[in-house]
Amino acid sequence: MDLHRPVDPNKTYEELTSEEKLRYDHQKLHEMHKGHEGMHTTMILILIGTLVVAQFVVVEWKKRHYRSYALFTMVAMWCVPLIMSARSHWWRFVTIWSVFTLLTALVMRKSSIRPMSATTPRLVYKWFYLIYKVSCFIGVIGYIIMMLTFLGVNMALGQKPQAWMDVGMVLLFYGLYFGVLGRDVAEYCADKMAASIGYYTQEGIPTRQLESDVCAVCGNKLLVAVNQEGVLENTYKLSCGHVFHEFCIRGWCIVGKKQTCPYCRERVDLKRMFTNPWDRPHLLYGQLLDWLRWLVAWQPLVMFLAQGINWLFGLE
Repeated sequence: MDLHRPVDPNKTYEELTSEEKLRYDHQKLHEMHKGHEGMHTTMILILIGTLVVAQFVVVEWKKRHYRSYALFTMVAMWCVPLIMSARSHWWRFVTIWSVFTLLTALVMRKSSIRPMSATTPRLVYKWFYLIYKVSCFIGVIGYIIMMLTFLGVNMALGQKPQAWMDVGMVLLFYGLYFGVLGRDVAEYCADKMAASIGYYTQEGIPTRQLESDVCAVCGNKLLVAVNQEGVLENTYKLSCGHVFHEFCIRGWCIVGKKQTCPYCRERVDLKRMFTNPWDRPHLLYGQLLDWLRWLVAWQPLVMFLAQGINWLFGLE
C-alpha cells in the first residue's frame, strides 16, 4: 500500500475507505511533524536518558530496600493497567481485573484480621495457589496458540492468522499478568500472616520458640510423621531439620515466593523439594517476572515522566 498516494479531496473523512483513512492519517501526521526533526531528536535523547536513569534507580532501590520496592511495584502492577485499559475502553480486561481484585481483597482482609484463625493461612494459600495454576494454564494455552499460528495450523482450518495471534497474545498476557500480580500479593500476605503467628518476622528474629510438632507457617500441630503419607495431610522436612505441612510449605515457597525456611531462614533447594517442573516458579520464570513488572508497571511510569520532562522544556 502506497501511503504517500494522495487521497481524493472531494470525499469527506467518513466517505473514505479504511485504506484511504490510513493514508490520510499518515499524511496528516507527516505534515504535522514536518520541520521538527531537531525537536524529535531531543525528545528521543530525553527518553533514552530517562530510561537509563530510571533503570539504575529501580535496580538500586530493589537492592537497598526491597520491601518498599516490592510494595510500590505491586501497587503499580495493580493500578497502571487498569488506568490504561479504562482510557482505551478495554472493558473486558477491566471486568476481569475487577473480579480478581474483589476476591483477592476479601482474601487479603481475611489474612489481616487479628487474632487470626488457624485456618486462615491455608485459605489464603489455596486461593493464590489456584491463581498460580490457572494463570500457568492460560499462559501456556496462549503460547501454544501463537506457536500453532506460526506453523500455519490456522490456515488449514480456514482461520485468519491475525485472529489467532490476537487470542494467543491476550491469553498469554492474562496468564503472565495475573500470575505475577497474584504471586506479589501472596508474598505480601505470607509475610503478614507468618509474622502474626510469631515463628517468622521480616527482621529475622522470631518472637516464639518453634516446637518440634508445630508447623511454623500455619502454627498448627503436625498430625502425621515426617515425610510419610498421612490420612489428613503429608508433612515435609527441610534440609535445616524443620518440619511443615506439605501444603503449607508449598504455599510458602511457590505462592509466597520464598526460598528460605520460614523459621530459621536457611535457603531452600527448590530442585530437591519439588520434582514437578511446574512447581519451580523461580526456575520457570527467572528474570521474566522482573521483565514483566518493568513492562507493565514501570515502563508506563517512565514514559509519563519523559513526557513531563518534554512538556517542561516545551517539546510537544
